[in-house]
Amino acid sequence: MATYSLPQVTEPAPPEPNTAVLVASGDLRLSANQMCWPAQEDMEKRVIAAFAKEGITVRRAHPYDPELKHGFIWNQRMGMDVFQTIHPDTPVIVAEAVWQYSHHVLAGCVTIVGRS
Repeated sequence: MATYSLPQVTEPAPPEPNTAVLVASGDLRLSANQMCWPAQEDMEKRVIAAFAKEGITVRRAHPYDPELKHGFIWNQRMGMDVFQTIHPDTPVIVAEAVWQYSHHVLAGCVTIVGRS
């Protein structure tokens, strides 16, 4: 009989005091994300500085990708994966400099609220 090993399920670490995470939803189009990244990056620096003045540390929930040349969440699967790494008690900032709205973070936002 074949054996099956169950995947290891890990919970995200609880948030550090006075810390929030930032997510940035992008576009399905790589070229649009690359073109708009400088504006997003500039806005994020301003957001991080503004929160720092209030004693809150902001870190990105997902990194800049040097191969893609942007730091956006660029599809729904990625959005769901990013939110799985965020503890439900962690304050989340959805900061968008270039898109009015994107569905790439919606499923993650819904699931993180329901996990606590």
